[in-house]
Amino acid sequence: MTLFTKENCDKCEFVKKHFDLGGMGVKIETLGSENPDALAHLAWHGLVTVAEKSLPILVLDDSSHISGAIRIKKYLSTLTN
Repeated sequence: MTLFTKENCDKCEFVKKHFDLGGMGVKIETLGSENPDALAHLAWHGLVTVAEKSLPILVLDDSSHISGAIRIKKYLSTLTN
């Protein structure tokens, strides 16, 4: 799984602080001009428009995605139980 975030995003930080993402096998990619590879990966998933409206975005292993901190938190909580 991959979590797309951006700097200074309270919702992104909320998700990162509440879960051991590395322990869950979640790779974090921070979007920004200094990280064109993250933007390319986001575009490969067809999620640029989604990212313009809502971050964070969690891309699941089956390439589906969940956007928004609350939805992501609910999903990740089901994995830790």
